[in-house]
Amino acid sequence: MSATAATAASIGDRMRQEVERAFQRTVKGFDYLTAPEPPVGLSPKYVLHHRGTQRVVHYLPMADELYRIPVLIIVPPSNRGYGMDMLPGQSLVEFLLKAGFDVYMLEFTEPRRDEARLSFDDYVLRFIADAVERVLRDCGESQVSLIGYCAGGVMAACYAALTAGGPLENLVCLTTPADFEQMGLHRNLTDPRYFDVDRAIDANGMVPGEAFLLGATMLRPVTPIAERVRLWDNLWNDDYVTQFRRFDGWASDTLPLPGAYMRQLIKELMVENRLMKGEFVLGGRRVDLGAIGVPMLHVVAEHDHLVPRGASQPLIGLIGSADKEEIVLKGGHLSVVTGPNAKTRLWPKLEAWLGRRSE
Repeated sequence: MSATAATAASIGDRMRQEVERAFQRTVKGFDYLTAPEPPVGLSPKYVLHHRGTQRVVHYLPMADELYRIPVLIIVPPSNRGYGMDMLPGQSLVEFLLKAGFDVYMLEFTEPRRDEARLSFDDYVLRFIADAVERVLRDCGESQVSLIGYCAGGVMAACYAALTAGGPLENLVCLTTPADFEQMGLHRNLTDPRYFDVDRAIDANGMVPGEAFLLGATMLRPVTPIAERVRLWDNLWNDDYVTQFRRFDGWASDTLPLPGAYMRQLIKELMVENRLMKGEFVLGGRRVDLGAIGVPMLHVVAEHDHLVPRGASQPLIGLIGSADKEEIVLKGGHLSVVTGPNAKTRLWPKLEAWLGRRSE
């Protein structure tokens, strides 16, 4: 076959492929609009404890031999726990289970109206402390490792600082802010010159989840449009569509937050930057991150638009542990933790780091 004929054949193949994909987009576009939401959070588990907004779940082991130290994952109060267990093969929870870890999770459900007064103190000193106690009682061990994601990492670090010498064996913080002055538009949106947080919270007692979606959209206003364009281009690809629906669904499935918690988060952390300054007080005690002495790992996402590197990187310097490490990985706020890229970038490093300290 001549070079000209080969080129013509190649062009013909590409045209046939594009025609086929265009047909598949039309057919699958209808399926996308009418199909039910794909299942998420499929790793087998049971509820160990549930009271009000607090829920502790225990995942069933997937390995014949387990590390001695159990793992308790702490997710932000604003997000559903299935973000850490999105789908088989792309689930942080599933990976840890198959690696031989005994995995628990402290997650949160929609708070009741009478829980509007729950504060940051409650989440750290009541919910985390209670979850740790229940995990240790359930597994029969005396030590536990905490993995906190985003605001869950802030709460885990605060707990570690206030319980120095307690049952904590290891601390892992994933995309966790420390210097809230570097939170960019988030901080601008909560500037007291333009936003009266007391008036907003006093009106309803709760902060609706939609407020988080609006804030995220304002950070990257063209992203939803670009994502829909990429979705259309890939509608022929079942794997891409399934993954898109799961991740997009999680990002949109935000929970309302108690007004007292948000008042502290906005006033004391976002505006006054008290955690960074060493002036944040919970339960009448100052949160001194320098008091943390257990091994600590912090994971920073290089392309995180929700918690920029400038906000998260100072955390490692505030921790007092002699055994501490920070790794910066390519990825966004969620994709660095779970999904197809996380399984090759983060998970092997996490298993190696945590495994050596869990025997």
